[in-house]
Amino acid sequence: MATAADHEGAQTPARSCGAGEVDALTLPGVQVHERTGRGGSGRGGAGAPGGAQVNGHMLPSSQELAATLPVARLLVDVVPAHLDRPFEYLVPRVLDDLVRPGVRVKVRFAGQEVTGYVLERVPEAEHGGRLSPIRRVIGADAVLTPALASLAEALAASQAGTRADVLRLAIPPRHARAEKACPPEARVPAEEGDEPPTDVAQGPADVDPGPWGAYPAGPSFLRRLQAGESPAAAWSALPIDAGGWPQALAAAAEATLASGRGAVIVVPDHRDVQRVDVALTARLGAGRHVRLTADQGPQARYTAWLSLLRGHVRCVVGTRAAAFAPVRDPGLWAWWDDGDDLHAEPRAPYAHVRDVLLTRAEQAGGAVLTGGFARSVAVQQLVATGRLREIVPEPATRRRLCARVHVAGQGQEEERDGPAVRAHLPSSGWRAAREALTRGPVLVQVPRRGYLPSLSCAHCRERARCEACHGPLAVGAAHGAPTCATCGLESRQWACPECGSRNLRRSTVGARRTAEELGRAFPGVPVRTSGSGEVLDHVPPTPSLVIATPGAEPVVEGGYAAGLLLDAWAALDRPTLDAGEEALRRWLTAAALVRGRDRGGVVVLAGAPTHDRLPPVEALVRWAPEWFADRELTERTALRLPPTVWTARLSGPQGALGDALAALPAVGLPPSVEHIGPVLLDQSPHNSVAMISGATLGSVPPTPEAERPAHVLLRADPADAAAATAALSRWRRLRSVRKDGGGVSVRVGAHELGG
Repeated sequence: MATAADHEGAQTPARSCGAGEVDALTLPGVQVHERTGRGGSGRGGAGAPGGAQVNGHMLPSSQELAATLPVARLLVDVVPAHLDRPFEYLVPRVLDDLVRPGVRVKVRFAGQEVTGYVLERVPEAEHGGRLSPIRRVIGADAVLTPALASLAEALAASQAGTRADVLRLAIPPRHARAEKACPPEARVPAEEGDEPPTDVAQGPADVDPGPWGAYPAGPSFLRRLQAGESPAAAWSALPIDAGGWPQALAAAAEATLASGRGAVIVVPDHRDVQRVDVALTARLGAGRHVRLTADQGPQARYTAWLSLLRGHVRCVVGTRAAAFAPVRDPGLWAWWDDGDDLHAEPRAPYAHVRDVLLTRAEQAGGAVLTGGFARSVAVQQLVATGRLREIVPEPATRRRLCARVHVAGQGQEEERDGPAVRAHLPSSGWRAAREALTRGPVLVQVPRRGYLPSLSCAHCRERARCEACHGPLAVGAAHGAPTCATCGLESRQWACPECGSRNLRRSTVGARRTAEELGRAFPGVPVRTSGSGEVLDHVPPTPSLVIATPGAEPVVEGGYAAGLLLDAWAALDRPTLDAGEEALRRWLTAAALVRGRDRGGVVVLAGAPTHDRLPPVEALVRWAPEWFADRELTERTALRLPPTVWTARLSGPQGALGDALAALPAVGLPPSVEHIGPVLLDQSPHNSVAMISGATLGSVPPTPEAERPAHVLLRADPADAAAATAALSRWRRLRSVRKDGGGVSVRVGAHELGG
């Protein structure tokens, strides 16, 4: 068993200690040393006159240690991968009652005071060297619960990460004021006749199914939750006319609480949190749940987290920070819109909310529910393997409640309208909007924000780029000059490097330019925009045009009368593996806000290629997200693409990547693992001019080939996934021991194959 003192001696030179500072105490049966006084290493034994202090208390002899279990094993919050293991510390007698498994403490490590979590207390140390004492305890709560400790270990192993990285995401920083304001731990009834916890439902025997009544398997799912069972389901949600997905999640939480268990609900962003929060309050009443998001203030977040830890409430809704919520007796793990990239953690160990909740369900039990208007390929794989069962509406119900979808340019429209069918706002879209504005608001989804976010040569269609930094040119306002989106340099004298033309044309139209064009096309109609800078939550049900970027569509009571999905090609043209999947998800999310066809709702998809039948377009027309996900899964299985195979992405300088690939076989990487790449990420010219706010800084020297950023994709069969991940973990620890930075990051499960 390693100690912090050993690490300190290996990493830092001998140092002096301040008067009264204790680096080690004498423990019977363990060879330890003590350093006191100024200058030099310690003289004298533990009983030397004058003693020492810890937390202001004198420690004159070994009798000042805890009488029983005087050694604590801690997990220390440090970055290096090779330090992801328990360290032993001494427990002073004055802290004996406070040092419990799970509490947060402060210890000295490598010459610094760092945070640690107590894993356990033992009677004797395994290490035969000197031990340092715990300096103080941070709060009385055992914040590292056994469930969180087990989760951190499992996620770190599956993502080739460290437990410290997981715990930084799982446990918020302590807030003393919130700790004092939050009531003490709730009392658990021990005898018959005691009152049950306040968060257990006292309502009728059967929970009102609400929106679940529109699904054949919906009421059965609720009954199983209320009976204390643990079903696992993939739910294809109906549009707004079916009652709303927030109300359905609230009903599932109510049924779970009625069984005496807790519920965790994770949604992509704060607007979704607000919608589910309102639905939960209406279902459960005030004070029966908490919100937990990363953007809450420190006090509000820690108060909510403590309320769950201390057992005051058992239901939480939040963004990906809520996936780690310490809910007692969990019975439901639910997340909405699996394909939203906000569910993917951008920090190490890069775990997806889906992975976190599924791991917790495996360890602690409980039902699993993932829902959305679309279905991701990863969820479809869980359905195909039998881990999740489908909850889908009847085809007749779906046809009635979903809007009719029309693809502009199909049929005889081109003969009738000519080139207008390929306009930014085609004739069919204009006619649908004009008719719908007599009945209510119209939603217009635009894939790009800004005014003209992309330009190209008017002659050869080559994309227009900045002469200085090779960034894309864009126009930010009407009559504005072309400006580089990267360095801000105006390019009034731009010339196409391919054909020499100086004329530009727009490649894509942003939300602001669309609002300007529609304002002229429909004079007198209010135009509202929702996107970057200002996102609207709701709009009134009066006739208006609502222009929104994907993910920023506001809700309207009763649904939109029509929806226009413009520039469909831009969503399909992304150079990523999930381009079609993401395009369909964005379209269905917007189309679900439109009234059903029985109330005249219509959705027009404009800008989609009409020369071929594209699966995402066909899935939108048929409202068949399950069909599309199953088709994608079949194709990826045949091509050995994620998520049907294990993948890991190594990113960093090209030279360091080469060294990493050469070292991986020595740490046990299975021979069956394939290497795809390296792929250079920086394709801009080497000899360029650096620009900041339009000011020339001078020529930039060419980047050495070994330092050019690149990435390598590792691919293996699922049977080799555990061995491959373990090899990456060993390689990270070995590199950490050798202090070989290298700049190489590891991301297990990365599905992005593009640059």
